[in-house]
Amino acid sequence: MLPGVLEHWNSGDVDPDIRLDYWHDVAHNWVDAQLLTPAGEMRASWSLLRGKDCLFGTKRSTAYAMRTGPQHVPPGEDMVVISLLEHGQMRVNGAPGEHQHLTAGMLGLYAPQQVAHYQFGDGARQTYLALPRSAAVQALGREPRNLQLAPQRCALAPMLSSQLVHLGQLVSRGAMNEAEYAGALDATRALALLMLRNLGRQGDGADLPDAAQSLHAGRHAAALRFMQQHAHRHDLDVAVIAHAAGCSRTRLYEAFAAQGQTPMDALRELRLQRARQLLEHDPHLHVGVAAWRCGFADPSGFGKLFKARFGHSPSEWRWKARAQ
Repeated sequence: MLPGVLEHWNSGDVDPDIRLDYWHDVAHNWVDAQLLTPAGEMRASWSLLRGKDCLFGTKRSTAYAMRTGPQHVPPGEDMVVISLLEHGQMRVNGAPGEHQHLTAGMLGLYAPQQVAHYQFGDGARQTYLALPRSAAVQALGREPRNLQLAPQRCALAPMLSSQLVHLGQLVSRGAMNEAEYAGALDATRALALLMLRNLGRQGDGADLPDAAQSLHAGRHAAALRFMQQHAHRHDLDVAVIAHAAGCSRTRLYEAFAAQGQTPMDALRELRLQRARQLLEHDPHLHVGVAAWRCGFADPSGFGKLFKARFGHSPSEWRWKARAQ
């Protein structure tokens, strides 16, 4: 399957008496999965996006349990999974004494090679990224194991969670073409590896020199996700963005230079596009209000930037939207 091509499965497409076998074949061929409801009542859906060396998926189902271990991992499929529980509950029972209860919004790192028992509640929705174990080992500096990625322990975890949710929404809507999906998945992968790298080097000193692998893509993705979440803030500057992306200002400039941008150029473009969409969506919205909502404190300066970018003043653009 080529990178960026979407695949979708739904248990409603097959007869009730074969739904369990169908679900196991398409979604759980690496594990021992068991339903906690009668097979005929099973409701499950799954969407998968393949990259060059990673997988992205989002799935939802009735209650089920699964066991992982080295005997379930086929040759050539040696991967680890970063999973966000978007909705519902999940219980994890790994080694003796390891009992975890996960609720919506929790992010975790899971190694299918590790013996563990997972139980998903009814309607649980999981969005995840599967990475080669070798890539995770290189980023972490050690063998990965099942681990909860709490924000207080891993500063980039909230941004990766947001990125996973965002990509899941795009996948569900079928909103992009194959090349756009491939680019979005590459950015998500880079952000995930940067998060693992930062997690593995906690306590070793901030902003370590880059080794053989460039970290520009991860820093760029982290910064863009932070900008998208906070573009309305008038105090947003390079120092704030760099801190959120887990790097110095110098490294942030390097990451954006690799994309032919500066951080503030990218932020300005994001804000202008958001203002344009606001004026199109609500042609009666006051231009000054639109400017303020999008992080522009100076309406006059906003008007000049808007006209230079789109060829019309904000008021002219708003009148065009009214006339349509």
